[in-house]
Amino acid sequence: ISNDHFDLAVDAFRRMPHRGLVSWNTMISGYVRNGDLSAARRLFDEMPIRDIVSWNAMISAYAQNGHVEAAREMFDRAPVKNAVSWNGVLAAYIQNGRLEAARRLFDSNPDWEIVSWNAMIAGYVHRRRLDEARELFDRLPRRDVVSWNTMVSGYARTGELGVARLLFDRAPVKDVFTWTAMLSGYSQNGMLEEARKMFDRMPDRNEVSWNAMIAGYVQNRNMLQARKLFDVMPCKNISSWNTMVTGYAQNGELDHARKLFDDMPRRDSISWAAMIAGYSQGGLSEEALQLFIEMGRQGERLNRSAYTCALSTCADIAALECGGQVHRRLVKSEYKAGCFVGNALLAMYCKCGSIDEAYASFMEMSVKDVVTWNTMIAGFARHGFGREALEIFDWMLDTNMKPDDVTLLGVLSACGHTGLVEKGMQFFYSMHKDFSITPKAQHYTCMIDLMARAGRLEDAQDLLRNMPFEPDATMWGALLGASRIHGNSKLGEEAAKKIFEMEPENSGMYVLLSNLYATSGKWVDVRKMRVMMRDRGVRKVPGFSWIEVQGSVHTFSVGDSVHPQQQKIYAFLEDLDLRIKKAGYVSSITMSLHDVEEEEKEHLLKYHSEKLAVAFGILNLPSGRPIRVIKNLRVCEDCHNAIKYISAIESRLIILRDSNRFHHFSDGSCSCGDYW
Repeated sequence: ISNDHFDLAVDAFRRMPHRGLVSWNTMISGYVRNGDLSAARRLFDEMPIRDIVSWNAMISAYAQNGHVEAAREMFDRAPVKNAVSWNGVLAAYIQNGRLEAARRLFDSNPDWEIVSWNAMIAGYVHRRRLDEARELFDRLPRRDVVSWNTMVSGYARTGELGVARLLFDRAPVKDVFTWTAMLSGYSQNGMLEEARKMFDRMPDRNEVSWNAMIAGYVQNRNMLQARKLFDVMPCKNISSWNTMVTGYAQNGELDHARKLFDDMPRRDSISWAAMIAGYSQGGLSEEALQLFIEMGRQGERLNRSAYTCALSTCADIAALECGGQVHRRLVKSEYKAGCFVGNALLAMYCKCGSIDEAYASFMEMSVKDVVTWNTMIAGFARHGFGREALEIFDWMLDTNMKPDDVTLLGVLSACGHTGLVEKGMQFFYSMHKDFSITPKAQHYTCMIDLMARAGRLEDAQDLLRNMPFEPDATMWGALLGASRIHGNSKLGEEAAKKIFEMEPENSGMYVLLSNLYATSGKWVDVRKMRVMMRDRGVRKVPGFSWIEVQGSVHTFSVGDSVHPQQQKIYAFLEDLDLRIKKAGYVSSITMSLHDVEEEEKEHLLKYHSEKLAVAFGILNLPSGRPIRVIKNLRVCEDCHNAIKYISAIESRLIILRDSNRFHHFSDGSCSCGDYW
């Protein structure tokens, strides 16, 4: 049994002509060790004679595997009990968080050993019930170093450092764990000077002591001191290396993080996940995904953090094919049902334009937290399916899940993307009464945008004037955008003036005002805006669109001249332009401008970045496959109109994600209902 040949032990036991108590008890322990509690119980029931060891073996087996009631049943049936019996049941209650039952059992026996007192105290400390822990500690007839350490660490972890220090100073005997508990308390609460004094005074240090001090520096972003300590640490373990890699990665020092990662004598899943997270959060999406793939090739177990970072990275760059591969790998793992990874999967599908797969993933999640519901609501909202988003919200309320401020932001966004003005106002003005949620700036921005784009400019201005705080540039931007839609140059100029005062380098707002002037035929004012931008050194953000085909991302800019299929794409667009014009499409210069200046010319309208990406998708993706295009700026109205025609003529579903929302083009119409 001790050499992992349990099958041979079973065979030998069966062939034994005479079995003694030791043999029976050894086999019970063997079955327990191999995780077969049913076989252990059957063998126990078959025993002709049992002793205290037999009963304790079954009590401990059930206790260690979380079967508290079965452990208690065995305890109650045992004809004779000793300290091991009592401790087994007590430990079962404590380990499973049933402290009231544990305390009743504890109070029923006056003859507990000190290890049992310490276990009961530790159970209270673990649950942060320090008053009850202290009451037992004060009653202890004799305290050992474990008793003191448990109380010191409990107070230190909960931030009661004054009490922790008093107990530390009173402790008659201190070992390395006593010192480390106090050091960790100071470190975790940002008291680095006190922590370092404690560290320097320690008579002995172990790996935990060194790691606690290093972690304190890392948590306070003092990587210089952390590295100095790490370099002189005599007993580095994998936790030491992981702490440093994580610190550098979270601090944006990815070169240092990667150098340490490469130098590690041994890595575990935490090491890989820390480096992947660093790349993902630092915007180095390709490096993050390459490392995720390499992690799997190296045979390292992919953990929740690695999956979550990979899915989040795919979401950031809208790499649906790659995200689908991660999902398929996830299905084979043990993490598919949890909220932590499940929410990342849900967000990936939402952001990559696959709302149907997002909903399917949502339905497969057996446990849903508030983030799950919020992600699905926001996903439907951004895809233009406002009524579906509101259905999810109603379902959420039916499950008694309490909405938070993010939930209501998604609900208002759903109303905004679908033009449900009255519904949005109803939610906004009742959110405090119905859900005890006070509207924040984002909620006001959503409402201003909703009312203004619906043409209720006066109502939007009234809301902006009567807010409990000063309006920011985003709120004025919502008014400016709506002014362009409704041709209100006066309001647009007022909003733009406020924005320029707050964010003089916000190029998008200059473009919006310029487009408002262009739509109104005020070309002199358009030229003035361009001069103002030049004089203030404001540069427009160039427009780009990209599409993923067979695992590769293809990026296009207006009038792109570098793509390998340039001639083929342009020839196809020329033919496509003729066909959509025959179907009724009319290009409009005044409707074409949201981003770059050269796209204002009529002969370049057909070469906007989103049209190039759509054309490339039609040419390279099989019929029946959706075409998913991402644009970094808002889609212009001319392209929006053209792609509606293209979807009908080519019989293709085209999903375009711009900086504001998703547009699903099919059979000549868009999911936004031309309201965006």
